[in-house]
Amino acid sequence: MPGRQSRRSLLAAITALPLTGALSACSGDDSASDRSGSTSTSGTKGTTTITFWSALRGSQEVVDAFNKTHDHIQVAFEQIPSGTQGGYLKLSNAARAGNAPDVATIEYPQLPGFAIDGVTRDITSMISDGLRSKLLPQSLSLTTFENRTFSVPLDVEPMVMHYRKDLFDRYGFDVPTTWDEFAELAREVPRTGGGRKLTLFPTDSFTQFAAWSWQAGAQWFDTSKGAWNVSLADAPTRKVAAYWQRLIDEDLVFVNSASSRLADAQIGNGLVLTRLSGAWDAGAQMNARPEQKNKWRIAPLPQWDTGRPALGTHGGSTFAVTKDSRHPEAAMEFIEWQVSHPDALKARLSSGASSQYPAATGLIPVGRKAFDASYYGGQDIYTLFEEEAHKIRDGWTWGPRMTATGNVMQDAFARAGSGSGTVLSSVRAAQDGTMPDLKALGLATTQRST
Repeated sequence: MPGRQSRRSLLAAITALPLTGALSACSGDDSASDRSGSTSTSGTKGTTTITFWSALRGSQEVVDAFNKTHDHIQVAFEQIPSGTQGGYLKLSNAARAGNAPDVATIEYPQLPGFAIDGVTRDITSMISDGLRSKLLPQSLSLTTFENRTFSVPLDVEPMVMHYRKDLFDRYGFDVPTTWDEFAELAREVPRTGGGRKLTLFPTDSFTQFAAWSWQAGAQWFDTSKGAWNVSLADAPTRKVAAYWQRLIDEDLVFVNSASSRLADAQIGNGLVLTRLSGAWDAGAQMNARPEQKNKWRIAPLPQWDTGRPALGTHGGSTFAVTKDSRHPEAAMEFIEWQVSHPDALKARLSSGASSQYPAATGLIPVGRKAFDASYYGGQDIYTLFEEEAHKIRDGWTWGPRMTATGNVMQDAFARAGSGSGTVLSSVRAAQDGTMPDLKALGLATTQRST
């Protein structure tokens, strides 16, 4: 296939030097990418047209705003399904055919896989110092592997605790600041009657469990020894798994899918007193349940050690320049504008309420101004998000096949919720399911099974 290495040669490079080799194979040269089947074109009057695929709400508004203010670059936008609904498959298939868009939206957990597969371009040298200085360092580190950067963060979502202030006030509950306090509160809530529980353990979100483990100090994947080192059941993860298993065994939390009608009813009927999720979920809650206005507030996520606070992230998207792009410089200019210009965020927010926390922290005032704080009783949630974002523990690396890893984990969580297995056995099952995929890619691997 013109402009693209064969799977055999890519795997050979990966095997020789697991991540660095894979990313070197991805970087290529401009002449190779110029022979690709990209649909980018250069207009007769010096206008370059690039293509952009995204499932993010507000993307059309962003593109329209960019096109109105840029004569030399125009963006042709295509709304695609979310990754879990087929968007990533569409991108992978397009890349195999050599006609991926110039710019694609990729969530953090899936980025390493697209880099290894040669879909995304190494943009390390293309990111200006000015852009680097605008981005929260922890967000950029999540798109950088072995000192090579493969996408630019749009938002980064520190995990926080959304809680029902009206119910906390009614029953005299204090907002927990530690996980021990959270567990104590979980034992108090059922005594209020009505079938209430403190929170939901989501069986359909491996990223939430990952964020809890990340906070506790887990390191599921790393490439420090010239191989993909996998340890999904390391000591911090086991601590987190044991903690949630106790709450499940004592029937103190709901255990079901967070995206189900059941969960919607649990939240809508006031049976769930807290939701543990990323900053983005404040806007989602506002959109989904306007009738609960002024009932919710947001607090920091409980900590294991308040003297050394740490957090993981839950959610967030990035923009990558693909290897098929004929005009990577133009693509990069569009990305930089999209993630760092106030007009871009204003355009995105014009499509509806959002509480995304921008990776370019200079845009926080734009987000704060656009957000209707009255839903949360006037609380300045962006000041809280800003404080929490700086607690994100640096050094986390997502694995090469997180969708597959997550699917195994979530299936096992669902079985554990019905009494077949445990949280810890679910994590171990995910590691067992991950290793064959990595080896099939030709990756050098090591693992710790505990």
